[in-house]
Amino acid sequence: MSNASDAGTVTVITSFSKEITQVYKTAFEKANPTIKLEILNKNTVQGISYVRELPAGQRPEIFWASAPDAFEVLAGQNLLLNVSDQANKAVPAKVGNYPINNPQGLYLGQALSGYGLMWNTRYLSANKIPAPSQWADLTKSIYFNHVAISSPSRSGTTHLTVETILQGEGWDKGWSQLLQIAGNSAAITERSFGVPDGVNNGQFGVGLVVDFFALASKASGFPVDFAYPNVTAIVPANIGLINGSKNSEEAKKFIAFSVSLEGQTLLLDPKISRLPVLPLNNFSSKVPAGYPNAFEIAKRAKVNFNSDLSEERYNVVSSMFDQTITFRHKELQAATKAIHEASAALAKKPSAQGQALLKQAQDLAFTPIVTSSLVGNKNFLALFATSKKDAAANKEISGLEDRWNAQAKEHYAKAKNFAEQALALAK
Repeated sequence: MSNASDAGTVTVITSFSKEITQVYKTAFEKANPTIKLEILNKNTVQGISYVRELPAGQRPEIFWASAPDAFEVLAGQNLLLNVSDQANKAVPAKVGNYPINNPQGLYLGQALSGYGLMWNTRYLSANKIPAPSQWADLTKSIYFNHVAISSPSRSGTTHLTVETILQGEGWDKGWSQLLQIAGNSAAITERSFGVPDGVNNGQFGVGLVVDFFALASKASGFPVDFAYPNVTAIVPANIGLINGSKNSEEAKKFIAFSVSLEGQTLLLDPKISRLPVLPLNNFSSKVPAGYPNAFEIAKRAKVNFNSDLSEERYNVVSSMFDQTITFRHKELQAATKAIHEASAALAKKPSAQGQALLKQAQDLAFTPIVTSSLVGNKNFLALFATSKKDAAANKEISGLEDRWNAQAKEHYAKAKNFAEQALALAK
C-alpha cells in the first residue's frame, strides 16, 4: 500500500490507444491508490515536440510509445533520466540481436512489436484476391486500390514499418517497393489506427500495420488475419522517465509496474494483444492458445533493426514520404494504374517500343527522388536534424521539400503519359 508521501499525479505522454492505457491506468491506480495517472494521447512526433517545448519543471513524467528511435531523439537531447533500477531482471537482454532495454538505462522495453500485413478475409474472398505474405506481394496489380497505409510523419509505428522495409531491402529497392505499394493504396490514412479500423470494417482489403492492431482485432472477432513477412523486425515499445518532471518518484512506480509480471500479464488481454518482453513461459496457463512468440519470430526475422540509423534519417524519411506520396497520392495512383494497364496489355500483345516506354514509366514513378548516396551524406542528414527555431535551415529544408513535391508531380505525370503511350501500342 502506498503512503501519503507518494501522493501526486503522473502524466503519461503516449501514442497508445485508450484500450491499452485504460487497462493500465485502472490496474495501477488500484495497486497505488494515492497516485493518479493522467494520460495525454499524442502521436509520437507530436509527443516529442510537446516534451521538448516545455520548460523543466513543467514536463510530463513518462513517455510511452512504440518507436525506439523516438526515445533516441529524447535521449540525445538530455530529456530522459536513468531508469535501470526499475528494470525487471527476468527480462532477457535481447530479442534477436536487439537490446530490449536501452544499454545506458535511459528507457526500458515494455512490450515487443513486429510489423506486417493485416487483411480482411471476407473482403479478399469477395474480390478474389489472394492473401499476401510478403511486402512485395502488395506491388502486384491485383492489389490496386485494395491497400491502405499511414504516413510515417503521422505515426511512429508506420515510421518503424517503413524503416523496416528500407533497412531490409536497402534504400533504393525499399523506396521503390514503398512507392509501388502506395500507388496501389486506396488511401494514406491520417492516423495509424485508420488502417486497421478500415480493414476491420471492410473499407480496405489489406493494411500495413504493427502486429497488435491485427491480433487485437482478430481476438475481438473481426474477420481478419495477419502475417509477418520475411523482411520484418521485432523491436521494443518503450517507456521512459522524462527529465524535468515534477513527480519522478511516483512515475518510477508506474514504470516498474509496467514491466513487472502483473503489468506484463495485462498485455495478454485480448483488447491489447501485445507481445510481452517477458518470455511466455513466465505466464503459465494465462497465455492464449496460438499467441505469437516474439523471441521465436525474432530468430526468423531478416532485419537487424538499427535504431541509430532510423533516428539519424527520421526527418528525411518522413519528409520524403509526405512530399512524394502523401501529398501526391492521387498522381502516384493514376500513374500506377496506367502502368498496370499497359503491363497487362503488353503481356498479351508484346511490343519492344511499348516495353521501353513502360520501363521509362516505371523508372519515373518508382525511383526515389532522394538517392542512397545523398541520404548517406552526414551534412544532408544534419540539416534535417536542426532545430525548428533555425530559420535559415528551415528555409533550406522548405526549398528542398518544395522541389521534391514538384519533381514527384512531374515524374508521375510523365510516367502516366509514357504508360498510356505503351498501352496504345499494345492495342
